[in-house]
Amino acid sequence: MKKTYKIEVDCANCANLMEDAARKTAGVASATVNFMTQKMIVEFADGTDPKNVMQDVLKACKKVEPDCEIEL
Repeated sequence: MKKTYKIEVDCANCANLMEDAARKTAGVASATVNFMTQKMIVEFADGTDPKNVMQDVLKACKKVEPDCEIEL
């Protein structure tokens, strides 16, 4: 399942780092962060709960940029 989330990210480099952090999160099959549109597209692994996985993704992204916000 793929879902799109609105994300607040300050620079293109941070967007790339957040994309890498999201991809490494358990339950994420793939992730893309677009700095220009301020959107994150996440494809979830089969059998995972997107809400729980996105909490982990948000934690991982906050390690990259502490003021990061993702509209869940």
